[in-house]
Amino acid sequence: MKELGSTSCRKIAVIGRGTAGALAAASVSRLHPERDHELHHIYDSRIPIIGVGEGSWPGLVRDLKQLSQLPHETVQQRLNGTRKFGNRFEGWGRRRQDFTHYFTPQQVAYAYHLSADLMADLLCASTQARHIDAKVTAIRRVDGGAQLDFEGRESERYDLVFDARGYPRQLDPQEHIDISFIPTNCAVIRRGPPVIEAPPNAPFREPTYTRAVARPHGWVFVIPLTVHTSYGYVFNRDVSDLDAVEADFDELLADEGVSDFEKRAVIPFPNFVHRRIYDGAVVRVGNAAAFMEPLEATAIRLAQLQVALVLRMRFHRPAEYVQGDAPVINRSLVTDALAAGLFVGWHYCSGSKYDSAFWRHARDRVWPNYREAADPLLVDCSALSKFDEMIELVDAQIPDPADWERQCAFFPVSSFAQIAHGLGAPLGRKRDS
Repeated sequence: MKELGSTSCRKIAVIGRGTAGALAAASVSRLHPERDHELHHIYDSRIPIIGVGEGSWPGLVRDLKQLSQLPHETVQQRLNGTRKFGNRFEGWGRRRQDFTHYFTPQQVAYAYHLSADLMADLLCASTQARHIDAKVTAIRRVDGGAQLDFEGRESERYDLVFDARGYPRQLDPQEHIDISFIPTNCAVIRRGPPVIEAPPNAPFREPTYTRAVARPHGWVFVIPLTVHTSYGYVFNRDVSDLDAVEADFDELLADEGVSDFEKRAVIPFPNFVHRRIYDGAVVRVGNAAAFMEPLEATAIRLAQLQVALVLRMRFHRPAEYVQGDAPVINRSLVTDALAAGLFVGWHYCSGSKYDSAFWRHARDRVWPNYREAADPLLVDCSALSKFDEMIELVDAQIPDPADWERQCAFFPVSSFAQIAHGLGAPLGRKRDS
């Protein structure tokens, strides 16, 4: 009998208590097939969770029920959540001014709009772990696992480590794939009063959508929760001045009738994919593995995929296969993340109703680089070919029914078809050139 990976994966660490860290810890706690494993959930309490409201994909509804062992209705209420049926785009593209990207099956499948800090609390409440409040100063590979160095504590060795400490301060070309075809790098976050009326002591069941409103300097997300509405102006700080963005944000909220709001944060961010998401001992999850702006709610879904794939392989494959499996698993995760980035970047290639510096920059200078940035020889994965194949499918006048269930990252053919119908096909393909 070959030794299953679960028997050699008994001491596990999760670093970080944000959405990805809480999801990883809860998944280990609930899904580990052995009862005598040891889980350490490590986080620095000095680092706050910015609960600005988040969108998700339908798979999260199932996963939260499984991980929390609570009914869907209870989970939704505890998240101050609403049922998200897709994204509504206002003013995007060259083909149509407004359109909706529905989850499939349309008007049936739904995800959650949720409060990020409450989701972390919900998952931590159902996690059996030793909680350690400490700062991790280094992660080092050792024979058969990884060692964590702490500030003010002795180092410890683990069989598997999930690193969910967030994205890097600076990108290193040796470690990160720069997703240079996404034209945004900063967000201004605000919180306003709720725009829906939730029934008392019951979940809000009416369909809601994340709004993506095109603006001169970028776009604004509007996420309706039951206790507040999250607003975020996503822009490029190298193209637009923050004061100009704030002024346009004020104008939009005034037009929407939002007279009172709370300023939450100004968050600069990189768009990247880590070249080594998984190495056999350390798994980067969430924003530590990849980050792209929140246009299509990719963050939580990618974290789910990263955690699920690694745990499935580590717990159910023989232990001696771990190192051989690692490059294959890593390439799969990198491919999914980069393909998701291509899907997001595509949204900008046709401009918007605004002929502004930002939209010209996005259309004429940023998106044309996507093939070079995702060159398989440079990124060592097949994300670009998978993206091209999906575009070819939606271009076909009579698609083969055998292709109807295909996906690229986690986006099905129906998502590609809806975005193509709303925006137009991506410019800059080989056939266009």
